Amino acid sequence: MSRKAPTGDFDDAGMQVSEPKTWAAGVPGVTAALRRSYEQMGVGRTALTLLRVNQKRGFDCPGCAWPEGDERHMAEFCENGAKAVAEEATTRRITREFFAAHTIAELGERSDHWLGQQGRLTEPMVKRPGTAHYEPVSWDDAFSLLASELTSLGSPDEAVFYTSGRTSNEAAFAYQLFAREFGTNNMPDCSNMCHESSGSALTETLGVGKGSVMLEDLYRADLVFVVGQNPGTNHPRMLSALERAKKDGARIIAVNPLPEAGLMRFKNPQRPSGVTGQGTALADRFLQIRLNGDLALFQALNRLLLESDAPDALDREFLDAHTHGFEAFEEHVLGLDWDDVLEATGLTRAEIAATLGDVLAAKRIVVCWAMGLTQHRNSVPTIREVVNFLLLRGNVGRPGAGVCPVRGHSNVQGDRTMGIYEKPAPAFLDALAAEFGFEPPREHGLDTVDAIRAMRDGAAKVFFGMGGNFVRATPDSAVTEAALRNCRLTAHVSTKLNRSHAVTGEYALILPTLGRTERDVQESGPQFVSVEDSMGMVHASRGRLAPASGHLLSEVAIVCRLARATLPASVVGWAAMERDYDVIRDHVSRVVPGFGDFNARVREPGGFVLPHAPRDERRFPTATGKANLTVNELEVLRVPEGRLLLQTVRSHDQYNTTVYGLDDRYRGIKAGRRVVFVNPSDLAALGLADGAMVDLVSEWAGGEERRAPSFRIVGYPTAPGCAAAYFPETNVLVPLDSTAEISNTPTSKSVIVRLEPRAAGPAAD
Repeated sequence: MSRKAPTGDFDDAGMQVSEPKTWAAGVPGVTAALRRSYEQMGVGRTALTLLRVNQKRGFDCPGCAWPEGDERHMAEFCENGAKAVAEEATTRRITREFFAAHTIAELGERSDHWLGQQGRLTEPMVKRPGTAHYEPVSWDDAFSLLASELTSLGSPDEAVFYTSGRTSNEAAFAYQLFAREFGTNNMPDCSNMCHESSGSALTETLGVGKGSVMLEDLYRADLVFVVGQNPGTNHPRMLSALERAKKDGARIIAVNPLPEAGLMRFKNPQRPSGVTGQGTALADRFLQIRLNGDLALFQALNRLLLESDAPDALDREFLDAHTHGFEAFEEHVLGLDWDDVLEATGLTRAEIAATLGDVLAAKRIVVCWAMGLTQHRNSVPTIREVVNFLLLRGNVGRPGAGVCPVRGHSNVQGDRTMGIYEKPAPAFLDALAAEFGFEPPREHGLDTVDAIRAMRDGAAKVFFGMGGNFVRATPDSAVTEAALRNCRLTAHVSTKLNRSHAVTGEYALILPTLGRTERDVQESGPQFVSVEDSMGMVHASRGRLAPASGHLLSEVAIVCRLARATLPASVVGWAAMERDYDVIRDHVSRVVPGFGDFNARVREPGGFVLPHAPRDERRFPTATGKANLTVNELEVLRVPEGRLLLQTVRSHDQYNTTVYGLDDRYRGIKAGRRVVFVNPSDLAALGLADGAMVDLVSEWAGGEERRAPSFRIVGYPTAPGCAAAYFPETNVLVPLDSTAEISNTPTSKSVIVRLEPRAAGPAAD
């Protein structure tokens, strides 16, 4: 197997389509993980890294944020986790010769897959005004350029400081501290584009914008809903937890427009039955819901609970003692129109009634969800309705029950806990002021969508990205790229090359950083960082490999040196924090609630759990002092004739914007990505053939249209009237102004499109 980077790019001309799978993982999952690892790392390096992933004395997987239990398998990783590690620990390298050979314009024409496969970045690079190439720059000169541009701004609010979910707690705390001492709350992050709707809804209803369940609660549950989530691809280790929940007696209901293999049957490769046997059938019930129908479903279940004559249909004692707003909620839900419910969900009365039977038979219920719920205009009301559903039967604040938003990137929740937020709470700012002796800005800053608008309009002139691939993670690709090109300076802290490096301001910097897999040695000695998983567990992460280059700096070092260059009169001890991360953790322990004695507790094997008042005490720190039942208006999303409702999804061979390969094994796609999945009945109604080539054209208010060219139709058993296609290729179709109410999250799961036939031929990337 070659460990060399590909020299030629790909097109979709060789794409093959087969029947989708009906089960996930098993031997093919192991084979795919090891093959990709060997290709990128070789045999010895593969063993050195994979056996340390998610171990108590190892490093946290750079992929998803699914938690680990106390007892861990020696291979505590999934297929996509192995791919994420292999991408970072690859032996491929990008040197200054690479940038000399490729203009920035040439890099912009390459695919996401090709860019990512070139290897690790090895030294800082700069693009200067009027030049076509990146060229090497020293770290001192890079920080000097950044400091000069930042301090020459008319206002600190002309700078944008973006954060990806891979950033450690220590780096995130230092980063927000720098931005606020500099004078701005412009701290958009990837939460704005994924679970912002969850945080908004949960803060309003329960008082804490995080999930309320621990891993053990899944094992104690009688019923688990998995809504708008594909764990087989996006959180594969969750399948093991669902398998154990089934073994312990839970029923599972999958609610999704697409039948996902991971929720049909799981062959656990860590068990003999998963290798030679049939595995475990997971979903007891599959509700193939129409896109954007989840609010209607849970509102219908809530009405049926209110009307039920079962003696324990409602937990009256809990409702009386711990909730607010029942009367208004009850009046509203009892007026629900069943015709609207059936149209919105695409389900039958019988399917919903059968689901109610599952609910009434369960005393402990967990509802899990991901971006299938969070990226619609009505996402916040939908999640509030999920909370209503759980509150009616007292399923918050007791074992085996609660809300479970499943976060994506490995420390996206921890970054928010550390203060990466454009709307910081006054109490957090007060604590910063008391700890560091400066007055942080109080005015709310820019989230991701508003940051793009500000750059587009010339109101923001410097963009600094701490990790991630901003261009490909955001909506309305043409608008986003034009916005970044309108900047005076764009800078990205990165481990690998990506599309964002090819979309530059007048000046551009690439600042290469250490990965999770690598040793971090500072002046005081070896360092470790910490992360917070999707269920509020904080634990240490220690890299083991030698750095990919001697020119790399850690994220913490980059932030601290940038701060020293930009704020020479700073009252913060930046040098001490860079020298020893314990200093940062001591600051965190005095600023962030729940982190007292941080340094000692994080050194305990497995780390520690953060407090959660609704879960731990049935105490709800809301404006009313109780859990709030809410009134959520149901507006059926009606699509014009001849159009479909499109959701953007991940392939099994990608994680977020990182494309590992060109196959989607579970959906039957090989060697291609530009496909659109459409129900055969819709193809017949539209007069289109399976395999035909089409352009996807999204339609938005006022006649606005956006086009994604050259997609192959794949007849697929998605919900009628709905379609799906991979992002980031289809992000171009999502209008910047099409966002969720309250959370301002892009509506990537409900895009109205038409399919325009085109002449068959190779697909453009």
